[in-house]
Amino acid sequence: MIPRYQTILFVILLAASAAMGTELWHLRQRAHQRMLAGEVSTPTRAPEVAPEVQATLDVANDADGSLTPRVLSLPLPANPNQRARAVLGKLLDIYATPGAAHPVPGGASSVLQVFLLPAANRAPDSGDSSPPTGELSAKAAAEALESGPELAVVNLAAAFANNHPSGLETETLTLLSICDTLHDNLPRISEVRFLVDGQPRATLAGHAELTHTYLPASEAPALPIPAGANP
Repeated sequence: MIPRYQTILFVILLAASAAMGTELWHLRQRAHQRMLAGEVSTPTRAPEVAPEVQATLDVANDADGSLTPRVLSLPLPANPNQRARAVLGKLLDIYATPGAAHPVPGGASSVLQVFLLPAANRAPDSGDSSPPTGELSAKAAAEALESGPELAVVNLAAAFANNHPSGLETETLTLLSICDTLHDNLPRISEVRFLVDGQPRATLAGHAELTHTYLPASEAPALPIPAGANP
């Protein structure tokens, strides 16, 4: 025979369990209603898609050491820094494809950042490979960017530099194709500097120097014609 106190305790526990179950059911219903209300009150925003525009990529060819302009329609953001990174990413994607005329592994992820700065805010090139700095105020820098020539600082991933094919010509073609592609799509870019993982680096892969400023082809001074040579 079950003692009377155990029967009373069982009835109390059963009643408590029933009350807790009822309360949990009500809490679940209220939470469900709040979730539905939130879904109704918060409209779904369509993801922003950058419009496609024509971009010119100066693609390198190892066979003849040339740079060939290639015009493509690409979804490019309006922000100049992001646009510069996007066009370089597409250029490096071309180099990373099987059978590329200038094969370089890495692709778009090899471009970590591109910073655009007023070119007039750069000290004369003296071998210091640190990012350019200056005394211009933020307002003056913004005004200079809107109207004057720009210096592009391209920050490449260390894996890209470490895995780049070694050789003066192939390394130089990569750097010049980056410079010319930047200038063709953002014409105010007149100078380009390179960093690797945010730090100065002596060479790209052992040959082409990264310690000085590069000029796009249209900004580079014409080579002097030796005396007696045919023009």
